Amino acid sequence: MISTLGGFVLFLALGVTLYAAAAAVLGARAGREDWLASSRNAVLAHFCLVTLAIFLLEYALITSDFSLRYVANTSTRGSLTRYKIAGLWGSLEGSILLWEWLQALFAALVVARYSDRGPSGCRHLLPYVQAVLQGISAFFLLLMTFGANPFAPLFPVPPDGRGLNPLLEVTDMLIHPLLLYLGYVGFSVPFAFAMAALVTGRVSEEWLTITRRWTVVAWLFLTGGIFYGGWWSYRTLGWGGYWAWDPVENASFMPWLTGTAFIHSVMIQERKRMLRVWNLVLITLTFSLVIFGTFLTRSGILGSVHAFADGPVGVMFLAFLSLVLFFSFGLVAYRSDALKGHGELDSIVSRESAFLLNNLVLVGICFTVFLGTIFPLLAEAIRGTKISVGTPYFNRVSVPLGLALLLLMGIGPLIAWGRASLNNLRRNFLKPSLAALAGGAILVALGVRQAEILAAFVFCLFVIGTIVFEFLVGTRTRAKTMGEGLLTAFATLLLKSRRRYGGLIVHLGVVVAIVGIAVSSVYKVEREQTLKPGESMQVGPYSVRFDGMAAGERPTHILVWANLMAFKDGKPLHTLTPGQRYYPNQQSPFASVDARYHWNEDLYVILSAFERDGSSATFKVLINPMISWIWIGGGVILLGVIVAVLPERRLALLAMRAKAQVA
Repeated sequence: MISTLGGFVLFLALGVTLYAAAAAVLGARAGREDWLASSRNAVLAHFCLVTLAIFLLEYALITSDFSLRYVANTSTRGSLTRYKIAGLWGSLEGSILLWEWLQALFAALVVARYSDRGPSGCRHLLPYVQAVLQGISAFFLLLMTFGANPFAPLFPVPPDGRGLNPLLEVTDMLIHPLLLYLGYVGFSVPFAFAMAALVTGRVSEEWLTITRRWTVVAWLFLTGGIFYGGWWSYRTLGWGGYWAWDPVENASFMPWLTGTAFIHSVMIQERKRMLRVWNLVLITLTFSLVIFGTFLTRSGILGSVHAFADGPVGVMFLAFLSLVLFFSFGLVAYRSDALKGHGELDSIVSRESAFLLNNLVLVGICFTVFLGTIFPLLAEAIRGTKISVGTPYFNRVSVPLGLALLLLMGIGPLIAWGRASLNNLRRNFLKPSLAALAGGAILVALGVRQAEILAAFVFCLFVIGTIVFEFLVGTRTRAKTMGEGLLTAFATLLLKSRRRYGGLIVHLGVVVAIVGIAVSSVYKVEREQTLKPGESMQVGPYSVRFDGMAAGERPTHILVWANLMAFKDGKPLHTLTPGQRYYPNQQSPFASVDARYHWNEDLYVILSAFERDGSSATFKVLINPMISWIWIGGGVILLGVIVAVLPERRLALLAMRAKAQVA
């Protein structure tokens, strides 16, 4: 019943989507408002149909309807309800359906937002924006209809299902994939507007203004997904790290890099009417890298702990990616005369130059990550031998470029547009530079000798100095000029220039995260030792005592754990219970790590092995200094983006409240 109904709904949604795209283009060409209205209604109907498909699959998952192959592969009768819900995106077919639902949602939001209001030029772009978004939806519906049907029947019906991979049966599964998908799908909106601008020839800065908030919000979700994925890996996977340069980690990182470059580059076009072609290339690359990353995940051609099983959809993704690139760059070439910019670079010492260098570094990092990700595939295709590109390569090429990017983060926002004078450089950068050099000297005096860590800290101090300096000067100037209190002046400053100061807060969050990455990577302490009950091991300032083993049944697995007591300076600090989880139908156990999390360092313990009689156990203990700063930095980034995109009336309300509190 559900199999037939679900398949019919998807097929009907495909027809409606194709109609919406065709009616939008033909209506725009013929000037037929009734066709355009019909297209907009079809977009909304398409969203309703895909929502119905989502509801049907979720109902089948929650009720354990194993007559669907997808449900049998991703759920069991004993699975907790929240994991049955998460099963929607736990495997290939369901994740494509979720993607298509988000795609339909974003298309419906665009129609609802811009059909009757918005910039005047938006009305000319909207039909082609609809056509592009519906074209993307049509691809995903074709995938499900002919290649990866989430409603495919299964016969005979099994008494129970296989369930999710145990590593996915955690609360994080309800959050992390959704953040990534929102980021991925979100970038389709600025891409669609870019293509619409090329089709119509309206290639000025108008489409950038319309899509600015869409781009930043998509970037925020993708950033949140990357940070949350690192947190999930750190707490769950049992290896003590958060980023392994896994191919699918790289697949999310690459569009983040080009998306970041795009956000910075559009400022130059808006201000100087330059880089029109470059910005179109960047948003095309960003969307294309989203599709490429999905191809990596779904095709199974590269080894990854995240990848789904092999399937025919990999070829379809590759074909779609080729079509996107051909269509996009073909339009850019067709509109090459109209895309010629009117501005020019006045000086190398300017904000434009800093942003251009920022773009080159970001794209350079993206290229090196892309090369390291696909090189094993190329080597196997050319030489017939399997090789792997490990962490040393990625660190070796990304660290120097990352340091250059860090330095530019401090220079770009404060250096003058056009041509920076000596007075501008001295006023904005002298004090932060002196503070950074003084901090570096203190680190050397404290015994820090690694060149990379010294450079990272000095550059971080420089960026922090420029940000603090900018906030202090702006707040004090406004307080003095307007006669306001410091808190009111600060809040009003955010209100009047929320894009600028929100961006500075984002930069501050990036710096905080970089400090956490640098310190936890260089100064991590690790030790592995076998203990008998009552014995202790010393790791840095900590002593960890093994008090014995225990075991117990859980709803979905058997948990075996060790009881440990951590001491610091001879005083009891924390009880730790690392363990291993044993699941039915799984050959190997899964780690259940435990840690004492703190803002300045984490004590992280893994149960590596144990004797069945509890006579001994082997533990890996890590001290990860300042690793929590990575997640704190992610929170600061979130705050900065909220400030940058929050509607002005909301910030005005906050400013009024601050003023009232001071009064």
